[in-house]
Amino acid sequence: MKDPPQHPRPDDALKAIASPVRRKILAALSSPEQNFPGQEHPYAWGVCAGKIEAGCDLSQSTVSAHLAQLHQAGLLTAKKSGQWIFYKRDEAAITGLLAWLTRELQT
Repeated sequence: MKDPPQHPRPDDALKAIASPVRRKILAALSSPEQNFPGQEHPYAWGVCAGKIEAGCDLSQSTVSAHLAQLHQAGLLTAKKSGQWIFYKRDEAAITGLLAWLTRELQT
């Protein structure tokens, strides 16, 4: 699995969050215990891709593509453990994007 950039490039991140589905995934991952209950592995690892897929009511391949785009944009981190991949928000990257957007729109 290719590592995303340390901090998202603003254009890539904005393209990633242009999709309502990807925004919904990011929002749900802000409270993983509440939005994805019953996970066997620690939430500190992130949320199992299967749990995210179950909450989206879309095909596995479609959700995987959305997760990959968020990961490549640097907004999610991914941890592989055996056959599972766990995703969680990169809070520093999201905070950096919001700060950049605020600065960009105020100049």
